[in-house]
Amino acid sequence: MQMQNTSSSLIDTLRQRRQRLATLVDFPAILWSGSSSPRNFPSNMLPYRASSHFLYFAGLPLVNAAVRLEAGQLELFMDNPKPGNALWHGEMPTREEIAQMIGADAAMPMAELDLWVEGAATIAVQDAGTWTQQSQLFKSNILPQHQPRGIDLEFAKAIITLRLTHDDSALTQLRTAGQVTVEAHKAGMAATKSAHVEAEVRAAMERVIIAHNMTTSYNSIVTVHGEILHNEHYHNLLQSGDLLLVDVGAETEMGWAADVTRTYPVSGSFSSTQRDIYNVVLAAHDACIAKVHPGVEYQDLHLLACTVIASGLVDLGILQGNAEDLVEIDAHALFFPHGIGHLLGLDVHDMEDLGDLAGYEQGRVRSDRFGLAYLRLNRPLQPGMLVTIEPGFYQVPAILNDTQLRSKYQNVVNWERLSQFADVRGIRIEDDVLVTSVGNEVLTVELPTKASSVEDLVRHTA
Repeated sequence: MQMQNTSSSLIDTLRQRRQRLATLVDFPAILWSGSSSPRNFPSNMLPYRASSHFLYFAGLPLVNAAVRLEAGQLELFMDNPKPGNALWHGEMPTREEIAQMIGADAAMPMAELDLWVEGAATIAVQDAGTWTQQSQLFKSNILPQHQPRGIDLEFAKAIITLRLTHDDSALTQLRTAGQVTVEAHKAGMAATKSAHVEAEVRAAMERVIIAHNMTTSYNSIVTVHGEILHNEHYHNLLQSGDLLLVDVGAETEMGWAADVTRTYPVSGSFSSTQRDIYNVVLAAHDACIAKVHPGVEYQDLHLLACTVIASGLVDLGILQGNAEDLVEIDAHALFFPHGIGHLLGLDVHDMEDLGDLAGYEQGRVRSDRFGLAYLRLNRPLQPGMLVTIEPGFYQVPAILNDTQLRSKYQNVVNWERLSQFADVRGIRIEDDVLVTSVGNEVLTVELPTKASSVEDLVRHTA
């Protein structure tokens, strides 16, 4: 892994983050970066991604490293490169040089870490090798599937407090990720005219991201089967009449993510039914973004999207009844089963390794309602928070053909009318929205959402 020099401003930011942590907890904490995982044989490694909690305080994607945080100070633990490392990977900086890059107060080999774990908190890293090491050192089961307890829980809550809102350094990274993502989406739209299969559109988009020395922040979704929410297959033919749902985001070298979705016609022209549904989803998207400002409950944005979608489907004759009443009985969730979005930051679903502890305000629990169970975020918005707004419409066979659901909603769904919209498998429109002190800023606003503008991009982008 080649290391880039960090700027003095980033070092200042990292120190400020550590100092802010010190105002929230009065005990030491240790964070691991994680380790690389082999694929099939030891030296064939899968792409490495450092733990986001580690990145937040250390700033560099180090491998097999740990940091100890206490009273605003940071001690780095990692081993120097092995003597033969330069042959395969080039010259690497020493532990002391890396410590200087990140503004560490001390640097020690990993073997000395066991002398510093007493009384420290930690958070489990996702890879098995690392959480096994954590468990051994702490003589306790430090597992990602276990909710933190004791001081680990206090530490997790402190990190959530810090990472819920973004400082200027993070926002610079997030804006860059958004800009590259917009460029990638435009490249994908341009490629659609000559592409034969989904993979060609994906390739055009990821080429842009890679050319900026970035990676994707999640596995790209480029599919004519938009009803499969996280479809990661790219072999389907692109045919006139298909809608292509494209959910692709860039991640900067420092780990900050973007997350954007557009849905557009392969032919460059929406059918009348596709345009009708698209405009319903767009109305929900626009209504929610207009309401994003400090103090607004994110769940209220979700319910607003549900109501706008239900109202639009009533106008189209697909649903029957009053929109508010339909949302109350979760009829909208037949077509919009997921939440309106999530936190965005160092992870595309930021801090979801901590589950609802991060996503839900203290004292709130996830609903078991059909229309609320998949809501990932249930907090009041604060300045500096970055969230996605991503309403959708889907015809998911497993939902629409479920006998219990069909029976429950038999009097509110006009199934014959719905059959006239068979050319709409799935539509989602998603943007990255920053909460500001006075309202919001859409970081991905340069990528159009209006149906006619999207059509123009597909038809005419060079």
